[in-house]
Amino acid sequence: MQAEVVMEPNELIKKVRKIEIRTKALSHQIFAGEYHSAFKGRGMTFSEVREYQWGDDVRNMEWNVTARMRSPYIKVYEEERELTVVLLIDMSRSGLFGSSVRTKRELIAEIAAVLSFSAIINNDKVGAIFFSSKVEKFSPPKKGRSHLLHIIREVLEFQPENDGTDLSQALRFLTNAIKKKCTAFVLSDMLDVNADATPRYEDALKVAVNRHDLGVIQVYDPRERELPAVGLVHVKDSETGDDAWINTDSRKVRRQYEEWFGAVSATTEKMLNKYQIDSVSIATNEDYAKGLMAFFKKR
Repeated sequence: MQAEVVMEPNELIKKVRKIEIRTKALSHQIFAGEYHSAFKGRGMTFSEVREYQWGDDVRNMEWNVTARMRSPYIKVYEEERELTVVLLIDMSRSGLFGSSVRTKRELIAEIAAVLSFSAIINNDKVGAIFFSSKVEKFSPPKKGRSHLLHIIREVLEFQPENDGTDLSQALRFLTNAIKKKCTAFVLSDMLDVNADATPRYEDALKVAVNRHDLGVIQVYDPRERELPAVGLVHVKDSETGDDAWINTDSRKVRRQYEEWFGAVSATTEKMLNKYQIDSVSIATNEDYAKGLMAFFKKR
């Protein structure tokens, strides 16, 4: 059983500051340009009406003004640069697992910080939905460094009331709480599946992706993909509390587990492709900068 991680105030401040220094530099040096390229032009707002010029798109004709002035006029639009970014942050108990340099929760905190700093550089608002098997907390979209640091502190320190994962709850909350189209990132291990390894949240995802620009950043630990051969082991599901003894020396047991994890990954990827949702998988022992760069470039 994993113990609750409760940091002392000074330790928490140091950890948040360390994340800020590392991720802020990445955002300025690398991600700001990629972020702008990935999301520019997502929204267009009406600017003015002017006379038609050769080469203008006739689909933008302003017919009322054209009729009144007896000369062709078109509507001019400008890029709506200020975006609203919402992070859907998985706070379920499985996020406390980590077998190498960091836990999944710590990796999510750093990725959330990079996305948030990139948004702030572009003068965008950032909000966060913290969820487990329910929505635990909602930080409405705002601008500013202090708000961003508050989100990072919550990822590291917040103790959810529930251990499980229900992505449907978070996606439905996004749909209901954010009326204007936003850019939303799901930061999760995405281990929310039925007995047959199919995602439980497809219906909620289908509605959310029609309202918002959705991306998925899946985090995982290498030890989750395959079991080491270390003999008889007592294991416990950190979210459900179910436990069992398994013989990891058995090739059959290890193969069955690998097949299950592979099936979960395959069905998740198939569903995301079905709804044309960009995604990336990043391990706790990997350089997440490379994964995020690839993610932005796909957009």
